[in-house]
Amino acid sequence: MRSDTAARVQPHSPPPDDPMHSEAFLRSLMRRQLQLSIACALAFMVILLGLPLANYFLPDLMARRVFGGYTLSWFLLGLGIFPAVWLIAWIFIRRSIALEETEVAEVTRAGAPDRPASGRPN
Repeated sequence: MRSDTAARVQPHSPPPDDPMHSEAFLRSLMRRQLQLSIACALAFMVILLGLPLANYFLPDLMARRVFGGYTLSWFLLGLGIFPAVWLIAWIFIRRSIALEETEVAEVTRAGAPDRPASGRPN
């Protein structure tokens, strides 16, 4: 009975030599995703701070009337901010998925040559 318990492998624990779940793999993936997060946060900050700065430094341009009689400032604030934030989020998700796929491909390529893409030995 004791040997059965010791021989059991937990269903969700990765094999000890699996490069896909190694410390280096996770650290590399987290570093790349942190860089992506910082880039997206900086883009958001540029948009968020850009409008008040544009109002301060370019008052004539921002007071110009555009669609429906709104000023350019109100138009950008009311309609422009949402597509910009949506675009940043969309870019973040797509790049994040691409980073994960790239990391998996690199680890799979660097791992055992007879190992299939699933990471499990044949």
